[in-house]
Amino acid sequence: MVSLSKGQTVSLEKRGGGTLTRARMGLGWDAIKKKGMFGKLKDQSVDLDASALLFDSSGRLVDQVWFQQLKSKDGSVQHTGDNLTGAGEGDDESILVDLQAVPATVSQIVFVVNSFTGQNFSQIENAFCRLVDTTANDAELARYELTGSGSHNSQVMAKLSRSGNGWTMTAIGAIANGRTFKDLLPTVTQHL
Repeated sequence: MVSLSKGQTVSLEKRGGGTLTRARMGLGWDAIKKKGMFGKLKDQSVDLDASALLFDSSGRLVDQVWFQQLKSKDGSVQHTGDNLTGAGEGDDESILVDLQAVPATVSQIVFVVNSFTGQNFSQIENAFCRLVDTTANDAELARYELTGSGSHNSQVMAKLSRSGNGWTMTAIGAIANGRTFKDLLPTVTQHL
């Protein structure tokens, strides 16, 4: 497993050699407990949404996978469902990618996270995105900690890019504001 820092790129080859064929981008977070009456800490819900944006080589958005469209038009990218709270351990939202089935016209897949309800990153902790090999018992290939909590409510997490016969992953970590991926497109295009 490789822990990525902002801007770092890693080749997505399997441990024993060969090219990664099926992957899952997992997003996890925890809501910071709020002080309630009499100073007691109480749970709060924070609804973050993961999206995958598919771009062609000219930087044109050709498809998207998000909570209102859980599968790409060709079926190669699929969102497993919307988590409204961040409660529980591990990945809170996941996007499955069949890299061999991604159309040849798609050169990059950008993963973003945003708060549709407008809650900001100062209300979350332990946020991360990670890429796992679904053909190898979810072996973690790369992880990027979504650090830098603040008043932003969105972040461009990472991108997968075609590289020869395989793919690479680049950690982006660009902060932004917006309720859906559409609001983030100006920031995303800066990282294509």
